[in-house]
Amino acid sequence: MEPSQWLLTKSERGNPSTVLDDRHDDDRAWSTGNLVRPLIHGATYFPALYDVLESTRAGDLVYFTDWQGDADERLTGEPGSEVLEVLGRADERGVDVRGLVWRSHLDQTGFFAAENRHLGEQLQKRGAEVLLDMRVRTGGSHHQKFVVVRFHDDPARDVAFVGGMDLAHNRRDDADHGGDPQPQLLTKEYGAHPPWHDVQVEIRGPAVYDVETVFRERWQDPTPLSRSPIRKTVDYLRHDDTSPDGLPEQWPPPPEAGPHTVQLLRTYPDLRRGRDYPFANGGERSVARGCTKAICQAERIVYVEDQYFWGHGVAEPFESALAANPGLRVIVVIPLVPDIAGLNRLPQELGRERALGRMMRVAPGRVAAYGLENHAGTPVYVHAKVCVVDDVWAVTGSDNFNRRSWTHDSELSAAVLDEEYARNLRLVLAAEHLDRLEEVSERGLEETVADCVEPAGMFDAYAATAAALETWHRGGCVGDRPPGRLRPLPLPRISGWARRWAGPVLGIVHDPDGRPRSISGGTRY
Repeated sequence: MEPSQWLLTKSERGNPSTVLDDRHDDDRAWSTGNLVRPLIHGATYFPALYDVLESTRAGDLVYFTDWQGDADERLTGEPGSEVLEVLGRADERGVDVRGLVWRSHLDQTGFFAAENRHLGEQLQKRGAEVLLDMRVRTGGSHHQKFVVVRFHDDPARDVAFVGGMDLAHNRRDDADHGGDPQPQLLTKEYGAHPPWHDVQVEIRGPAVYDVETVFRERWQDPTPLSRSPIRKTVDYLRHDDTSPDGLPEQWPPPPEAGPHTVQLLRTYPDLRRGRDYPFANGGERSVARGCTKAICQAERIVYVEDQYFWGHGVAEPFESALAANPGLRVIVVIPLVPDIAGLNRLPQELGRERALGRMMRVAPGRVAAYGLENHAGTPVYVHAKVCVVDDVWAVTGSDNFNRRSWTHDSELSAAVLDEEYARNLRLVLAAEHLDRLEEVSERGLEETVADCVEPAGMFDAYAATAAALETWHRGGCVGDRPPGRLRPLPLPRISGWARRWAGPVLGIVHDPDGRPRSISGGTRY
């Protein structure tokens, strides 16, 4: 296939300030020769990360970013595998460990400033250079979640991890979805150990250099880490490091490692008033542009797993593709219930209705939305950010399908252009949600989910599984539980007065618009 049909060119990225694509020829904005492996669930990702970090030695590099960080989160479940200990030991061995952790809004607003500060300060005490970064748009965040590891004497071992998983509590769950033994409470529906579904990708090959470049651009930004005089005073009194040391010269890209073409997609907001990032003057919208371009190519299936899936703007590319292709089907898997209780839940439900309801009206019978539950009947919190289009293009990253991720926060995702990779990612997720993972090792993936290989078959298999489980619940859970984890996603009817109240709350609090004001009335990205 022609990559430019599916991937953004340099000009389509729309960010002439970045050096991310400088090493690529002509108008190309992607890397070839990579090997990408999806790591589904924290119980898969964290041990893989642990092994890589423990293998580093003096002269190697470890660069990471985090939205939320818990110093005591254990990567393997064993004592000594805590995030703080693993990164601290690496620095003590002579590894150059550096991190950019979002400073976070106040704990009283439902965030985790104390936890992020604790991780940053404790790592600084161990010798690593970790900065608390608040160079964001008002109400925004640094939402990127990635780790880059480079080996000075063996570049073939270089690796990057990109996706939706923070180094934090709740993430170390597995396919059984019993929850992380180190939990962080959500709402009462999710119980004491919230089940958590998430995806990260492991990248080897030249694209590792590109991920490192993303880190370097943020690290070398000369703008102060915070503009708040209160925060500056606190940092001074705590003796926190607020001035990043210079980085060593970037090493050449690692050698080719596989057949995958990888493109990095990012969001950076337009900070305005002369405060823009030097590497994204006016912001960058390549997440929104890249997803929109791929979805508009869809003819058979778009499969989405997402934390939110909100709003009119998100629905528009799907509506266009559905209207243009009568054989196209869309499957969306998101949390059964939002992670916010009380009146704040209503704006999130309105956001879902604005996206999914519109799509269902455009293409009746061709759009389906589901949530997940474990075998105990507890909802699974879907935190994955995955989209697969026509078994050709697949993206995994930190961004959700909402306006905030497409315009307001910093995000990083990795799009892979490869038919076998995209199809296998879709099918292995289907095997989990249909309760067939245990069969894969014996029968192989495609034979285990043979009914899902064709998009129409997957659409029907999900519908049948969800219907059987819903019938069992409505019957009082009598008899054996049907196989599968899928539940039909309810779209509540929202009255006029509720819409008038919830709409502004959704737009201002939960899903703000970070585009320039000159185009804030439209959906241009």
